[in-house]
Amino acid sequence: MKLLLDFFPIILFFAAFKYAGIYVATGIAIVATIAQIAYLRYKTGKVEPMQWISLGVIVLFGGATLISHNDTFIKWKPTVLYWLMGSALLLGQLLFRKNLLKTLMGAQMQMPDEAWRLANWSWVAFFAAMGCLNLWVAYNFDTDTWVNFKLFGGMGLMFVFVIGQALFLSRYMKGDDQAKAPE
Repeated sequence: MKLLLDFFPIILFFAAFKYAGIYVATGIAIVATIAQIAYLRYKTGKVEPMQWISLGVIVLFGGATLISHNDTFIKWKPTVLYWLMGSALLLGQLLFRKNLLKTLMGAQMQMPDEAWRLANWSWVAFFAAMGCLNLWVAYNFDTDTWVNFKLFGGMGLMFVFVIGQALFLSRYMKGDDQAKAPE
């Protein structure tokens, strides 16, 4: 259910774009994201910081798209989100000496600090590359191609990256037998 809720605005954006164009799709994405946040707030009483940031970015860039009637702003939205996420991981590591990835996921899996560092730097690089790739597609292809890339290409690359990351990091993870065995 959570996964469906996370993709709700993206799916509605894609469907609206196919039937009514970029400006209607942008408006629907803004409304869907507001509805998503309101639902989460009502149902769970809390909203993750990244969801608030995503809401702010869609309202800002989507609003600029609708006001200016220029789709360039909405095309920048994924890049801004990617770069914000990557920057948060980067600044956490460099300025605060805190691995935010470990902070977020450390309760779910145990790995040595070196593995967490590698994972963190991998995500920083991935987000930087995805932001650049999004802009390359946005400026070198038509809007229809960009929307398809945003949905299928972006999610596909994220899926491949996560699988690759899991395979790479699996050698660092302790199995149940190792985690319970005395040292």
